[in-house]
Amino acid sequence: MKVKPTEIDGLIVIEPNVFYDERGYFSESYKKSNYEEAGILNHFVQDNLSKSQKGVLRGLHFQAPPFAQDKLIQVIQGAVLDVVVDIRTKSKTYGQHFAIELNSENKLQLLVPKGFAHGFLTLEDNTIFSYKCSNEYNKESEGSVLWNDRNLGIDWGIQNPIVSDKDNESPSFDELISPFNE
Repeated sequence: MKVKPTEIDGLIVIEPNVFYDERGYFSESYKKSNYEEAGILNHFVQDNLSKSQKGVLRGLHFQAPPFAQDKLIQVIQGAVLDVVVDIRTKSKTYGQHFAIELNSENKLQLLVPKGFAHGFLTLEDNTIFSYKCSNEYNKESEGSVLWNDRNLGIDWGIQNPIVSDKDNESPSFDELISPFNE
C-alpha cells in the first residue's frame, strides 16, 4: 500500500496493493493493521454504497460535530470525479478544493478527514461508490455547500449534471457557517 499526501493537510490518496493473474485480481481494500502501520488511525463504524448513472452529481456534503466523519472512499465499479473542499476555518487551505478521478481500474482510495465537504460526479453508468465512515450518519448534523459555487471554482467537466433539489439549494461557500473552527 502506498500513501500519498496531497497539498491539503490531512487529505491522503491511497494506492492499495493489487495482485493480478489470469483469473482477475485480489486486493485487501481495508486492513486495519496496514492502515495503522501507515499512520492512519481511523476507527470506521459505518459503510455506505451508492449506485448512480453517468452524470449524477452528489454533494458537497459533510456531517457537523459531534457527528463529523472521516471517510475512506473508493469506487467498486465505474468511475467518479471525486471532489473535497476544506471547510476548516483555521486551515491554511480553507476554501481550497482537491479533485481526483477514482475508478475501478486505478483502484485508488481517498482518505477525507473531518472538516471537508465532499462530493462526486459519476463518469460512467452503473457506478458503485463505497465509503467507510468514522461516525454514524446523523440527519440533524448534515450540512452542505453549493456544488457549483463560483467562488470555489470547481471544474466538474459537465454543464448539466443530474443533481438533487436539496443539493441545488445548498448554501454558497460565502454563506456557510462552518462548524469546523479548530
